[in-house]
Amino acid sequence: MTSIFPTSKMANAIRALAMDAVQLANSGHPGMPMGMADIAVALWDGHYRHNPANPGWINRDRFVLSNGHGSMLQYALLHLSGYDVTMADLKNFRQMHSKTPGHPEVGVTPGIETTTGPLGQGLANAVGMALAERLLAAEFNQPGLNVVDHHTYVFLGDGCLMEGISHEVCSLAGTLRLGKLIALYDDNGISIDGKVESWFTDDTPKRFEAYGWQVISEVDGHSAAAVSAAIAKAKLSDQPTLICCKTVIGKGAPNLEGTDKVHGAALGEKEIAAARANLDWNYAPFEIPADVYDAWDATERGGVLEDQWNAVFKTYSDKYPQQAQELKRRMAGELPAALDGAIHAALAACVDKKENIATRKASQNAIQALAPVLPEFLGGSADLTSSNLTNWKECIPVRADSAGNHINYGVREFGMSAIMNGIALHGGYLPFGATFLTFSDYSRNALRMAALMKLRSIFVFTHDSIGLGEDGPTHQSVEHVSSLRLIPNLDNWRPCDTVEAQVAWAHAVKRQHGPSTLIFTRQALPFQERTPAQVASINRGGYVLRDAADAKAILIATGSEVELAVKAADALAAQRVAVRVVSMPSTDVYDRQDDAYKAGVLTRGVPRVAIEAGVTDFWYKYVGLEGAVVGIDSFGESAPASVLFKHFGFTTDNVVAKVKAVIAAVK
Repeated sequence: MTSIFPTSKMANAIRALAMDAVQLANSGHPGMPMGMADIAVALWDGHYRHNPANPGWINRDRFVLSNGHGSMLQYALLHLSGYDVTMADLKNFRQMHSKTPGHPEVGVTPGIETTTGPLGQGLANAVGMALAERLLAAEFNQPGLNVVDHHTYVFLGDGCLMEGISHEVCSLAGTLRLGKLIALYDDNGISIDGKVESWFTDDTPKRFEAYGWQVISEVDGHSAAAVSAAIAKAKLSDQPTLICCKTVIGKGAPNLEGTDKVHGAALGEKEIAAARANLDWNYAPFEIPADVYDAWDATERGGVLEDQWNAVFKTYSDKYPQQAQELKRRMAGELPAALDGAIHAALAACVDKKENIATRKASQNAIQALAPVLPEFLGGSADLTSSNLTNWKECIPVRADSAGNHINYGVREFGMSAIMNGIALHGGYLPFGATFLTFSDYSRNALRMAALMKLRSIFVFTHDSIGLGEDGPTHQSVEHVSSLRLIPNLDNWRPCDTVEAQVAWAHAVKRQHGPSTLIFTRQALPFQERTPAQVASINRGGYVLRDAADAKAILIATGSEVELAVKAADALAAQRVAVRVVSMPSTDVYDRQDDAYKAGVLTRGVPRVAIEAGVTDFWYKYVGLEGAVVGIDSFGESAPASVLFKHFGFTTDNVVAKVKAVIAAVK
């Protein structure tokens, strides 16, 4: 420990602030902050390297509160140690537009590294952060000049360990030997339903030892000295470490501690008064004495730590100026100057080659074109690399004993997606990972968190429809694309050919404030001819691919169904029925366009038919109740793709009939 001030008084300041803030809000979780207060003192006063004056310092340690319901623990730590989190902010806990929301949110509160609350995902994010640190260190550090050298600490509880994602990510962390990942487990034996011994009897230490972690068991979680000694031991290991801290939930509340009653509700005035007496905390609500503030204040020490690092980085910059600039660029999230040229060249090559290939292969071609100018690319796949095609010629696999830029995540779709979010949060890399579209269900909450946090994560989903064929309905995505479109701030792209695939990748790479999904086919799709103006319009999410004078109807399609729309338009033209074909690879991007542009694509008053090999409900926002949708409102079947498309009505004749019907209905 660095402080000679009584650690119990430092811990009791956290307990008091947690009790008071939850009581004032009449909402929150006081039990965990009170139980983990001594653990927090051990880490933040003795080991945690950070600078409250500069929460974005590149080489800071990362701290993740995976059991994010105990957010008042972190808010109290930020306030006491000197971050821009005031006492007024603590009093505004869980109120509208406050700096102290119900769960920690990145971008809202200074010093918060990730948004936590869905249990287990903070732990997964921490794995991503630790992985990013290790890879950046291997890439940039030079002998005697370790400019990337920090730890990732994560607090977690029983709930995080019961969630299945903890298995996925901790297994991979052990395999990759992420030695700078240190997890502190709040082993209090209580969850919302009461004592966990009736439903959680795992031998957690043996479980983590089996993963390849160092485990330090039976640590007294109410002894800051004991916890500090365990952290010091953990920092010496080349394995990730789990420190199992025995604690009492709600420590200090004499009538409620150790019970589920203290987990998620205000203690009440009488119990708070009793707790103050029990803790010998003789101060008014929200009153912190000056000596406690002095003991907690980390601004001077943090400034010294950053100054020391700045001196190392100055030497590094003098010796390795190009690497220093590259590290700063990547940590700032700035894209390389050569990117636009590479995008332009790749797009021109797609137009010239006119390839009829599966869009998953078109995706791989796009990756191959972009990777040489994007050293921050960090790709991967959930055990489907040969199917998802997210590797490229020069990619190097990440292994326990070597760095690289392509991760074999194994069959861990949820874990992969949440680890990618942690990598994006850490900075320095632009992560992308892949699986089959139907398995996006496994990843869904991590996708939602990426959108909520506005992260630069790119999720690649292949085998996007009944076009998958013989594997049948378990693997044939029907509702997934429409479901993903419901997530706010998630840009979804479903390209129809090589050109749209290249544009989709470029858009996802250049997007600064949110994630993207890129959704590709297994089957080959034909190249679509376009003018330069049409190619430019792809960036707007939806555009007129084929037009006709005095069009009587508009066909809207995405992905593999654009081919069908074009064929139907040709058939209708032969019958002297003029129709417009609109390709809409990204409804999300299209919806953000101005009204004039959208009206120029989907002309008001002209009947519309949408075509997509998925559920139909979503498309009525574009076709209206008077329009029609050619889609699938059931699960698929096991058969060759060509048979399935015919069986489900994805034929020229059926589309022609639908168009004629909607035209007739408006006459």
